Amino acid sequence: MAVSHYQFESIHPFTDGNGRTGRILNILYLVHNELLDIPILYLSKYIIEHKREYYAGLRAVTEKGEWERWILYMLDAVENTAGITQHKIDDMLKAMEETGNILKKKLPQIYSRELVEVIYKLPYCKRQFLTEAKIAQLKTAGVYLTQLEDAGILKSIRVGKEKLYMNKRLVEILKR
Repeated sequence: MAVSHYQFESIHPFTDGNGRTGRILNILYLVHNELLDIPILYLSKYIIEHKREYYAGLRAVTEKGEWERWILYMLDAVENTAGITQHKIDDMLKAMEETGNILKKKLPQIYSRELVEVIYKLPYCKRQFLTEAKIAQLKTAGVYLTQLEDAGILKSIRVGKEKLYMNKRLVEILKR
């Protein structure tokens, strides 16, 4: 991955988009080679936070053939990012469990494991998601989402004509 990333970055002729495209190719490489099950490794954060070392590593390969330094940098990026990602996944699973427990106590009439999974599938939820999951009909889904907002789990926002319900805890986890 490190070698192909260097090669792409050093020969790609465009001044804009190299980094983003190269980082996407990294993830696709890991998935294609079955080193990553799903593309959830966000290497961009590490590379952006360590931009000076990133460009110095690229330059060192070009000017001095220092491949070891470059490969170690990329391995550090993967290791660091994997740790952060695993921590976020653990936090999300814990938040889902805690949300389920809150629903069992505060809203036992609407609690279901499927409902908790739907509101944690994306950072936002809408009535349609509940109907597609066969949890409730459209009108009832709206009532459920309002009850989840009243319980402090979701926060509604208007986006155009649509009302979305943000999962406050999941958004906080993803922001970190």
